[in-house]
Amino acid sequence: MDARLDAIDRRIAGWMQRYGMRFLRFSLAVIFIWFGLLKPLGLSPAEHLVRNTVYWFDPDLFVPILGWWEVAIGVGLLFRPLLRLAILLLFLQMPGTFLPLVLLPEVCFTRFPVGLTLEGQYIIKNLILIAAALVVGGTVRQQTTETRKL
Repeated sequence: MDARLDAIDRRIAGWMQRYGMRFLRFSLAVIFIWFGLLKPLGLSPAEHLVRNTVYWFDPDLFVPILGWWEVAIGVGLLFRPLLRLAILLLFLQMPGTFLPLVLLPEVCFTRFPVGLTLEGQYIIKNLILIAAALVVGGTVRQQTTETRKL
């Protein structure tokens, strides 16, 4: 029985190893494209947060630009030759996503520093996006099977 479970475990782990990175990259792309498109379409639930955080920019201009920036990150994640650019754009954008924690703590916390509002949770989830981007970024120098055949 242990040998059969071990064989199943190996097959499952092998499948995860083969497809996990691609799924991670594509799921990041979907998140950035989806969330990004919501901004220029005026459908983003985070729009009020962005408008109140970057009050020194015209929000009618800034929010759509931010949205298209996020779409560019997502599209870049879809195509391996654009990964470096996508990761760069992502890491230029990410610090700004944490600004509300500093500039609008009353919006982000029910009880500072651990009680998060929905907006605060929305911001903190970016930690996983950063970690995923680090993992994906670590693959930019790896050759794909197609590249090795050339």
